[in-house]
Amino acid sequence: MVDPSNLWLTIHESIGHATELDRALGYEAAYAGTSFATFDQLGKLRYGSEVMNVTGDRTAEHGLATIGYDDEGVAAQSWDLVKGGTLVGYQLDRRIARLTGFERSNGCAFADSPGHVPVQRMANVSLQPAPGGPSTEELIGDVKNGLYLVGDRSWSIDMQRYNFQFTAQRAYRIRNGALAGQVRDFAYQATTTDFWGSMTAVGGPRTYVLGGAFNCGKAQPGQIAAVSHGCPSALFRGVNILNTTQEAGR
Repeated sequence: MVDPSNLWLTIHESIGHATELDRALGYEAAYAGTSFATFDQLGKLRYGSEVMNVTGDRTAEHGLATIGYDDEGVAAQSWDLVKGGTLVGYQLDRRIARLTGFERSNGCAFADSPGHVPVQRMANVSLQPAPGGPSTEELIGDVKNGLYLVGDRSWSIDMQRYNFQFTAQRAYRIRNGALAGQVRDFAYQATTTDFWGSMTAVGGPRTYVLGGAFNCGKAQPGQIAAVSHGCPSALFRGVNILNTTQEAGR
């Protein structure tokens, strides 16, 4: 069971960067790598479970990547990246859209200063809640033995945005549908598709929180951009949990 205060960062690293089409094409590789979600898999890749619906959005209220027009003059918009668990879209600027046969950019060009050339940057990439979906308490109530992870802490992900490990600020043990104290020295580890494929339920709109960061880096010379990621509380089953103290002693 993962709280939005933790899950936003997993979205950023395993979906946000992976669906930047310049990475998927190999044009961006030096800063944070390429992407396993290559262009030939558009419309085919099973990114996650059927409850996984992710949008790219340059219009989200209070979003850090929200704009009126991007730095190539393209109007802000919202579009699907993952629909029903399948990869259906990418983040595009004008150049990448032209190279790959898309009709138009979806407004993802940004330069962090007048001295830098605009490059394709991340939109507000968000996991959508389930209309009429459960509360966080109801999701917890559906867990017999597990953890409830709250707050972002450390992370590690490979250069294809595929193999990863994340920790949290706090982890509450769940026993028979109720919180039963905290644990320490934990991390969750998975591949991107296994992790999102193990998501069995997402919370309703009242569990949705918009998080984000001011320091997403990309390009050479390096540029910094702010970006938001919204998500509801979400329930995952069968994810590998590590005891980090034991792992460090190996």
